[in-house]
Order: sequence, then structure tokens, then C-alpha cells
Amino acid sequence: MTSGTVCTPLYVEWLTLRDKLTAPLIRTGRATGTIRDDPVLVAGVGGALTDRIAPGDLVVATEIRRDDRTVPSHAADLVAGELRRAGLRVHTGPLVTTDHVVDSADERRALAASGAIAVDTESALIAGDEGRCIVVRAIVDNVERPLARAGMPLRGIKALASLRRAAPVLDAWAAATGDRELLLAAPRSFCAGVERAIEIVERALERFGSPVYVRRQIVHNLHVVRDLEQRGAVFVEEVDEIPEGSVVVLAAHGVAPAVRTQAAERRLRVVDATCPLVSKVHHEVRRYAVRDNTVLLIGHPDHEEVVGTTGEAPGNVIVVPGPAEAETVQVPDPGRVAYAMQTTLAVEEAAETAAVLRRRFPALAGPRKDDICYATSNRQAAVREIARRSDLVIVIGSQNSSNSQRLAEVAEVEGTRAVLVEDAAEVRLDWLAGVARIGISAGASAPPALVDDLVRSLSGLGSVTVTESGAVTEDVRFSLPKEVTQQ
Repeated sequence: MTSGTVCTPLYVEWLTLRDKLTAPLIRTGRATGTIRDDPVLVAGVGGALTDRIAPGDLVVATEIRRDDRTVPSHAADLVAGELRRAGLRVHTGPLVTTDHVVDSADERRALAASGAIAVDTESALIAGDEGRCIVVRAIVDNVERPLARAGMPLRGIKALASLRRAAPVLDAWAAATGDRELLLAAPRSFCAGVERAIEIVERALERFGSPVYVRRQIVHNLHVVRDLEQRGAVFVEEVDEIPEGSVVVLAAHGVAPAVRTQAAERRLRVVDATCPLVSKVHHEVRRYAVRDNTVLLIGHPDHEEVVGTTGEAPGNVIVVPGPAEAETVQVPDPGRVAYAMQTTLAVEEAAETAAVLRRRFPALAGPRKDDICYATSNRQAAVREIARRSDLVIVIGSQNSSNSQRLAEVAEVEGTRAVLVEDAAEVRLDWLAGVARIGISAGASAPPALVDDLVRSLSGLGSVTVTESGAVTEDVRFSLPKEVTQQ
């Protein structure tokens, strides 16, 4: 894997970085003809087109514009995320290159009207057309404090100091560049239960108008939650926070009967988005409890799904997190015992836990088919397959997503390093150094677009070959509740 090149158009920029970088560093001036299609990072100073960007802040360009030419910067999120983790104040957005220094406030406002956030005089002359150019500009001036105003030398020193602080990230970018093979696990991302839950909130907003309240996260993914918030959904922790008579959607993970009772007391109009596969587990627990069985619920005690399932028969349910606890759990009557499972567990560990329980309790009753949902099983099998052929596995999903956490764990079991990230901006550049083959998956609650964003970001570090890995096709579809379908 070849290292990327850091370019500094001005001598003072080159002087600022020359003793701070191990990556190749060249001074380009306003023209270059030899590195346009290779990974290149333009580092230097620039001007802001908005006063919210202060001198000393950094701008990472998401696209580079000049006249009628616009080129993307695919790896911008990767570099911006790394700079933020280094403690620098970073802004992302389009950058425009002009043929002169822009010091007029009116001209800056005109450029800002196009959506650009910063201006320089060189980057578009260096950037190639493949999206592999990164631009990191330390801001010297903005509309409020232009170059001509007193204090510019101090602002210039502040900008160059920020550029020096960014040097370790520029080195990390250079080490992370190179050509790669990307293996996409199939299936990945949304499952039928998640799609159903999101559609329920969307339809509730269409039918009842904003606000529609949602108890807890509808699914465990911050991007989904933020998108629905922008559409008018209001997320709360408990139903007692919701005004009486309002519409409330219950999240896909299910709730205890006590929550439904509280909703009724507040005269809330309830729309139930509980995944049907979770509802199946609730039904099993109620059925066992009616027979006065002790139900050993295999799952994580603090997960919302387990909390809701336990609430169906709290006096009858004992949560068993794993094989070790299964070896020691005690029940009142070993002849009247059953088990159920959280739907998003690691398949192999859950099976091991159930096997221990069956050995210890010969009379153990259980579901005809283990409760782990088809989507969880399919995604874990796909990740296991790509992990065996990868140097690194990246799983996209939120940290509070159980099924996403399990995907990373499954990859680790195969001996491959695995990381769980919210999105491309959380991918650390040092994870990528020397890595030629990356496996990619996403939890059942993670939007598919986040995978596309990650692939695009990695393509900004070098050419990529993308291969789908997996033969399972999911065609499951769950019906919507009558509250959002009947007129």
C-alpha cells in the first residue's frame, strides 16, 4: 500500500509542517501535474465564508469547486472525525477555489450563498477527479475579520498553530491510504421488524400530525432517531412525560404490561410498533407463567427487550445472561421450568446457554424453535463468513444496539479484529493502516445508506474493489397495526 502525499501550496505552510510530518510533503504553488489522481491532501490556510467559523478553526472540504468544476472529497468524514478526536475545532462543507484572494465581504457573502463555507486559491488546481483529494484549511479570516483588518498577523499565527496540531492526523491519513478490497456482508442493515417500526412512526405522523410521541428509541440507532425527530417525532423515556390524550408509539423492543396500563391511565392513543418476533417471546412467557413454570429468560438483563419481556410475569422470570449463570441458577421446582430467549443474542452463546439449562433441568420446556430472530441469525452467519477472509471487520450500528454488538463479537471469535462504529466519521485512520481487505456489515437497526457512505469514504483513500458476500435473501414483511392503516 502506497502512502498519500501532503501538499502545501505556500512556503509558509510547507515550513509549518516540514518538521512535524513523516508522510511525503511537497510544496506545489498553484499548479501540479503529477499527483492529481493519487491520494493527496492539501494542507494550508484559507478564508471562511461565514462568521460561525473562527480564525484558528479547521475546514475539511466535502467537495472542491472552481468555476464549473466540482469534485467530491470522499474521505472527508474520516479525516474530519480524526481531527475532532484530536481536540481540534472542525467544520465540513464545500470549499471554493478562486483565482484571487477574496477579501471583499460582499464577494464572500455571494460565495457563501452557493453553500460553500471556505475559500482558497489552490485546492481545485491540485484535486483530481477521483474523489481522493482531501483539503484541510486552517482559517485565517472571515467576513467579520477580513485580511485587511488589524490583527491579521496574530490570526495567521493562530491558524498555522492549528495546522501544526493537525500534523499527526495528516500522517495517519497518509498511512491509511492505499488500494483495498471491501467485502460486504449480505444480508446487512434493516430487518423487517425495524422497517416496520420506522414506517409505523412515519405513518402515525402522516395520520395524526406532529407531535407523535415515541417511548424510548423506536429502534436502537441514533441516525434513525434524529431523522424521525426532524419529521416531528418526540422521543421520551416514560409515558408520564407525554401530555394526556396524545399519540404514543411503543418501540420495537416491546414493553411490560405496566407501561400499557400507564398509557391507558393517561388516555394515550397507543400505536404498538413491537416487533412481531418479540411479541412471540412475550406470548411464550405468558403461556409458561400461566402453567406456573419458572421461565429462564436467556438475555442481557438491562436490555429493553428483556426488561419488557420480564414484565410479562416478573414473579416467574429469572434472567440468565450466559452459560456461567446457567450453571448456577436455581429454580423453585425443577420439574416446572421453561426457557425463552432475547431475539438479538449471539447464536452460538445462546445455544450454549440453552444446552447447559437442558442438561441441568431435564424437564425444561422451550419454544419449538429458538427465539433468536431470522435477521440476527442471518447477519451473524454473513459476518462470520467475511471475517474469515478479512484483515478488519467494520460493523455499523449504535453502541446500544444488541444485534450490532453481537456482529462485532462474532467477527472477533473468528480471529479478526472488529470494530463497531456509528458511521464513517467514527472510523479511526490508524485502524486502516496496512489493511488491504475490509469486511463491512451493519446491524439490523442501521440504515443501509450508512454502509454506502462508508464504502464511499474508503474509496477516497485509494481505489476499492467491492464484493457482495452472502447468498441469503430476506423477503419477510410484517403487517402494520390497524391504528395507522385504517381510515
